[in-house]
Amino acid sequence: MMRPEQVIAAVRFDPLLPVWILAVLGVLSLAIVALGVWRRGRGTLLRLAAFAVLLLWLTGPRLVQETRQSLRDIGLLVVDQSASMQVGDRARLADAARQSIEAQASHLSDLELRTITVPESGNAGTQLFAEVDKALADIPRSRLAGTIAITDGQLHDVPGAPPGGAPLNLLLTAKGEETDRRLRVIEAPGYGIVGKSVTLRVAIDDLGVIGRSGPATLTVRRDGQPFRVESVPVGVEQRIEVPITRAGPTVIEMSASPLAGEVSQLNNRAVVEINGVRDRLRVLLISGEPHQGERTWRRLLKADPSVDLVHFTILRPPEKDDRTPLNELALIAFPVRELFVDKIGEFDLIILDRFQNRGLLPLPYLANIANRVRQGGALLMSVGPEFSGATSLASTPLGTVLPGGPARTNAVVDGPFRPWVTDLGQRHPVTEGLPGANPAGEDAKGPDWGPWYRRIDPGSVSGEVLLRTPDGQPLLALDRVDQGRTALLLSDQIWLWSRGHEGGGPQAELLRRIAHWLMQEPDLEENALTARVTDGRLRIESRSTDPGPPADVVVTDPDGKKETVTLHEDLPGRATAMRSAPVPGVWQVTQGQRSAYAAAGAANPPEMADLRATASVAGPLARASGGGVHWLAGAEVPELRRTEEDRAASGSAWIGLQRRHDHVVTGVAALELLPGWISLPLMIGLLVLAWRREGR
Repeated sequence: MMRPEQVIAAVRFDPLLPVWILAVLGVLSLAIVALGVWRRGRGTLLRLAAFAVLLLWLTGPRLVQETRQSLRDIGLLVVDQSASMQVGDRARLADAARQSIEAQASHLSDLELRTITVPESGNAGTQLFAEVDKALADIPRSRLAGTIAITDGQLHDVPGAPPGGAPLNLLLTAKGEETDRRLRVIEAPGYGIVGKSVTLRVAIDDLGVIGRSGPATLTVRRDGQPFRVESVPVGVEQRIEVPITRAGPTVIEMSASPLAGEVSQLNNRAVVEINGVRDRLRVLLISGEPHQGERTWRRLLKADPSVDLVHFTILRPPEKDDRTPLNELALIAFPVRELFVDKIGEFDLIILDRFQNRGLLPLPYLANIANRVRQGGALLMSVGPEFSGATSLASTPLGTVLPGGPARTNAVVDGPFRPWVTDLGQRHPVTEGLPGANPAGEDAKGPDWGPWYRRIDPGSVSGEVLLRTPDGQPLLALDRVDQGRTALLLSDQIWLWSRGHEGGGPQAELLRRIAHWLMQEPDLEENALTARVTDGRLRIESRSTDPGPPADVVVTDPDGKKETVTLHEDLPGRATAMRSAPVPGVWQVTQGQRSAYAAAGAANPPEMADLRATASVAGPLARASGGGVHWLAGAEVPELRRTEEDRAASGSAWIGLQRRHDHVVTGVAALELLPGWISLPLMIGLLVLAWRREGR
C-alpha cells in the first residue's frame, strides 16, 4: 500500500522562551539599535548582529529531516446492476467498461481501485450513492482520488455534493440521450363492489421527445380477454370504467402502442388486480318454530360483519289459531308478499330452518324461491321431522331445486350417531380439514366430535354428499341448480355441537363454509384454478374433487412463451406448484377448460418508470465536482489518467483520478542549527568588538 521512502528536510523553530517574551526582547533590541543609529554611535551594526544572534538562538532553529512513505490513492469504481441496466446492451457495455478500467488501474502503481456493485433495491429505485457512502466508510478522505460510476443515469438518491468531496465521472451505457414511452397508472383501486364499476386513471407519457408526439393506441384486456381499444392523446389522463361482475380477483392489463425509436417497451404496459367483494350479503332466515338450535343460526350470521340478517320465527302456526284478536297480539304480521314477491331478488341466501308447508306460504311464493335459486340465489335447508310428513317442502315447487327428499316411510331415524366426512368431503373445501373429522381413507377410526340423535332418511339424493352416517346414509348434500346453489342438512341436531355435548364439534366453521359456498365465495370453490404472483414467484393452486392425480398446467408468460408445469398434491383435492415470474404483466395458467390469471407488477416501479439512459439526473453533480459524463455505446472506454487536485478530472476521451499525496512519517531526525556553544561565544565576541569600536 506504500510507495518507496522519501526524505524531506525543513527548518523548524523550537523557542526557548515564550513568544511574547521574544517579541519584547526584539522590540528592546531594535530600540537600542535605533538609538545608536540616531546618535551615529560607533559599533551599532555589531550590536545589531549580537542582538540578532541572541534572538535567533532563543528561537531554537532546527533542521528537521522526516522519512516519509507515500500512501497509494484509492479510486472507487461503482457498477450499476439494477433492473434498468438489463435493458438492451447495457449490461454488456457496463461489464466491458469495468474490465477496461480495472486493467488500466492495475498498471498505476500509486493507485488502488476498489470496485463495488449496486444491487436491486426493490421499491426504492437505484440507490447508487447509498452504496458509495457504505464504501467510503472504509476510505480516508485524504486518500480518495475520485469516483467512477458505470450506470444508465437513472439514479434515485443523488446528493447535493459529490461523494467524499472528490471528482465524480459518469460512464453511461448508451450513445446519448434516449426516448421512452411509458404507461402510467395514476389511480387503481384494489377492491371493487360486485355489480358496480371501478374507475382506473391512467396516462401515456413520451419521455425525452422534443415537441409534441402524435396519439397513441391504448389497449385494455380483462382476464386475458379484449375489453377496450382506442386512440388517446399523449400526456392526457384517461379514465377507464371497469364493471366488477364476480367476487375474487379481476386482472386488468393495459398497454400502449410503441414509440418509434424508444429504448424499450417494458414500461409500455401496466397490470392491476382488482378484488371483487360483495357489499353486505343479505340473508333471510326463517325458523319454522322455536327450538334449541334457532339461536345457533342467529349467532353465526350476526357474528359475520359482512352479513345483513333478516330473521323471522313462526310462533303461531295456522293450526294453533286461538281466535285472539290481532290488536291484542304483541306480534307483527308475517310480511309474506314483501319477502317472497317484492324483495326476494335482494337476498343472496335464504335459510329455511325446520320450516314446513302449513299454508303459511302459498305455492306461488315457494315457486318464487325456486326461481330465485335458478337465477343465481342460494337456498339452505336444515330439516327435522317436519320434512317427512305430508307438509314437507319436498312436495312443493321447492322440491325441484332440493338435492333430495325424505324416504316414503320411516324417514325419521332416532338414535345416537357421529357424522362422518365422505371421501368426496375430504377433498371438498366445505368439509376438508374440519377439526376432529375422521382421517381420509381410515374408516376404522371415527371422528372425535360429539354425536347427533336424529336424522332424516332420504329417498334419493343428487349433487355432492359431504357428510354421512356411519352406515353410509347422506347427511349433508350440496347441489348446483342452473345459476344458483342449494344445500340440504338432513338433521336438526347440529346445535348440540355448539353446546359442547360430548366434546362438541366444528359447528360454526361448518355452517360458515356452507353459507359462503352457497353464496359462491371464490375461496370455497371445489373445482377451481387460481394463480397469484408474490415477490416475483408465481403460485398455482388447483382444487378438484376428482380422486385422480392432478393434471399438468400450461403457464403462459406476458411475452407469450408457454411452459408445462407439473402440480404436486399437498392435501386431498389440492395441488400446487411454484415457479419464478420475473417478467411484469399478466401470467395465464390453463388446465383443461379452466384458466386463471395473475398480475405481476414491476419488481422496482421507480426503476421501470423511466427506462432512458440520461445524464440529466446526475450529470450536473459530476460536472460540478470536476468530473464529466461519457457515453459508452459506439465509443472507446475513456483512458484512465492521474491528475492533480487543482486540475480538471475529465476530458474528451479520458477520465482522471486525483493524486492526493497522502503519506505516513516513518522517522524524524533533528539538528540544532545554532547550538549554545556556538551562539554564546559569537554573541559575546560581537559585543566585545562593539565596545572596543565604540571606545576608539
